[in-house]
Amino acid sequence: MNGGKGGRGRRIVLWRHGQTAWNLERRFQGTTDIELTEAGVAQARRSARLLASLKPDAIVASDLKRASATATELSAVSGVEVGYDTGLRETFAGDWQGLTHEEIVARFGDQYTAWKRGEPVRRGGGELETEVADRAAPVVLHHAEKLPDNGTLVVVSHGGTIRTTIGRLLGLESRHWEGLGGLSNCCWSVLGEGARGWRLLEHNAGTLPEPVLGDDD
Repeated sequence: MNGGKGGRGRRIVLWRHGQTAWNLERRFQGTTDIELTEAGVAQARRSARLLASLKPDAIVASDLKRASATATELSAVSGVEVGYDTGLRETFAGDWQGLTHEEIVARFGDQYTAWKRGEPVRRGGGELETEVADRAAPVVLHHAEKLPDNGTLVVVSHGGTIRTTIGRLLGLESRHWEGLGGLSNCCWSVLGEGARGWRLLEHNAGTLPEPVLGDDD
């Protein structure tokens, strides 16, 4: 899947929300609307100051509180208004939501193992990862296609949704999406538009991108 029309050099920054109490408890959030902790707000403010220096042209976010509050911090320092889209929400995971990692493994061990093997699994009776990509990736592309040449879009979303979206935009088969590691709270990944479509330039970063100097730039 390519970056669409509208010029080369565009960039998509996919930014995970700040810390929540359920993150600390290793509790599966999914679409449950959990707020940021004080530490999560501080993380968002620190990261926003860095990301503002990229001079984003547009910001779009999940409407869940943890993502919208994170996005608000970037809007405050960049002056760019946030657009919200329910398509960027985290994976709905049914009966898994609210359970700790240990509880999920104990109650849904076979399902968990199959998911980690890369099989299509409706975790807790919820969404398939491909269904998450089906709703999230078009939102990201829609906003990316409106960017000017060399423009930057910041997408504020959730770990699972970001991973599936990156996998889809890179054209990877869904069984390989697990090969993309998770994102820490308030870290981000960067996709850049190249001659053959989108490429992953940074993953789970907490510092600003550096130019690639060498034979692979």
